[in-house]
Amino acid sequence: MNDAAPASRRARVRAPELTGKGGWLNTGDTAYSLADLRGRIVILDFWTFCCVNCLHVLDELRALEEKHRDTVVIIGVHSPKFAHEAEHGAVVDAVERYGVEHPVLDDPELATWKQYAVRAWPTLVVIDPEGYVIAQHAGEGHAHALATLVDELEAEHEAKGTLRRGEGPYVPPEPVATDLRFPGKALRLPGGTFLVSDTTRHALVELEADGETVRRRIGGAGRGLVDGDAAGARFNEPQGLALLPDGAVVVADTVNHALRRVDLASGEVTTLAGTGRQWWQGEPVAGAAREVSLSSPWDVAWFDGEVWIAMAGVHQLWTYAPESGTVRAAAGTTNEGLVDGPAAEAWFAQPSGLAVSHDGERLWVADAETSALRWIDRAGTVRTAVGTGLFDFGHRDGAAGQALLQHPLGVTALPDGSVAVADTYNHALRRYDPASDEVTTLATDLREASAAVVDGEEIVVVESARHRLTRLRLPEEAVRVEAVAHRTRRAATEVAAGKLALDVVFQAPTGQKLDTRYGPSTRLLVSSTPPELLRAGEGAGTGLARDLELNPEIPEGVLHVSAMAASCDEAGGEYPACHVHQQDWGVPVKLVAEGGETRLALVLAGLDG
Repeated sequence: MNDAAPASRRARVRAPELTGKGGWLNTGDTAYSLADLRGRIVILDFWTFCCVNCLHVLDELRALEEKHRDTVVIIGVHSPKFAHEAEHGAVVDAVERYGVEHPVLDDPELATWKQYAVRAWPTLVVIDPEGYVIAQHAGEGHAHALATLVDELEAEHEAKGTLRRGEGPYVPPEPVATDLRFPGKALRLPGGTFLVSDTTRHALVELEADGETVRRRIGGAGRGLVDGDAAGARFNEPQGLALLPDGAVVVADTVNHALRRVDLASGEVTTLAGTGRQWWQGEPVAGAAREVSLSSPWDVAWFDGEVWIAMAGVHQLWTYAPESGTVRAAAGTTNEGLVDGPAAEAWFAQPSGLAVSHDGERLWVADAETSALRWIDRAGTVRTAVGTGLFDFGHRDGAAGQALLQHPLGVTALPDGSVAVADTYNHALRRYDPASDEVTTLATDLREASAAVVDGEEIVVVESARHRLTRLRLPEEAVRVEAVAHRTRRAATEVAAGKLALDVVFQAPTGQKLDTRYGPSTRLLVSSTPPELLRAGEGAGTGLARDLELNPEIPEGVLHVSAMAASCDEAGGEYPACHVHQQDWGVPVKLVAEGGETRLALVLAGLDG
């Protein structure tokens, strides 16, 4: 289905009630029902704070939120993937960390997620002023479609007398005074001081050697992409930091989708790479650094003569070459998952931490969404030391093949050749020893540790959720931790063995159409874990429907589906504005002998008829 429905015959489904055991945030402790919101246009944003695509959608929604505050109520329905994300305090932290300025329903048991039959993070559901679901969008790139739909709904329900304007239910939390607020990464400077990315306050902070006393701040108040001196420059949720050979620092300016350079002597900030816009499928993956878009760069490291970039937003590693002023995609396909091999064929999942081994032969990677520790060598081969995939995580020491992490964001090379991992959602510092191929725990009770820096015989850990740096003696013995293992909280979809019809539902938004003047405007890529799960139907194609054949000898697994559709404005003349909609799904499936589904519908945009 590719045509938008006129308002007079738009499909409507009564919206299920909003329930969540964790309660409401950003409402001044007031709980809301859909009846309380009648007369408003309600947009439900099903998100989880580990998901970089969810963070992209938060940013996409900001302009809509600001423009339509008197008619639109955005409600974030927090639906956890990881065990840590089901903790209420962690959700409270995430709402502040990412500047969420709308009500949030904490749904740790996925009750509302199930009621709305959501299958992926992020998913947006639009409810009209009369309480009916009229649209659903999965993934990113729907801001323009939502803006058009909101304008249409405002006009329609104003005329019907069913639109209610006024102040929304958002109540901002009280600000807290601390020197750092959810710091992301840290760098030990040659003089012994520490440069810290003060992520939530959109700045860099230099601390004295004690790791506590503020020496100076670089970056003014508020979000922005502005070059200039220390007071006038602006960042947007900066993260990774690395020293360049010339003594300057390169910064992964995450939400600006840019690399910035800081002259440590003067505090002057300049932009090295990125356009300030997020990279989308089909855009260049190499070229002049200021002319190629990036996507949520999360960390940076100097390796093999270039700046390597953990490009969390597209599940890749990129490089920036200062001499030529160019960037290029260096490893990863943009598909999300855990696949080793040659750089061009490997899959990553939100790479978020980088560190160069002491011999300079490996670039270690904290691959957050697969809860994995991986590396790429100078020959361009990707391998995994710890981790198995998108859905298994926990805290288990021992042989690396069976060890478990939980969403690690940082990695640090240790002097003895081993690697420290900031095991973020386990609140721990872990150690991987390549010589023994063993994983141990160095320290616990480190609240959302996101990075660590070696300082002589000590290690300084960024405790992001405690808003501080914590100095530890590198222990000689491991901490004993009771092993736990988790799987993602989503229940597997029971499907019939054999034939399975896959339908990706996409309806072009109001005022748009699929533009096929230059070839197909849709793309579908299907694979599975394990690969043996699919007997037929894997691979790339242009149609959004496909017949799959599942192997009855494989009892369960995950279907990986990546879809993209480009729609263009109908009234755009010869050169219409076009909009890319894309989403990756990892669908756990369980094969059953009787009663299993024979059709799997995944909604990219619209409603499944």
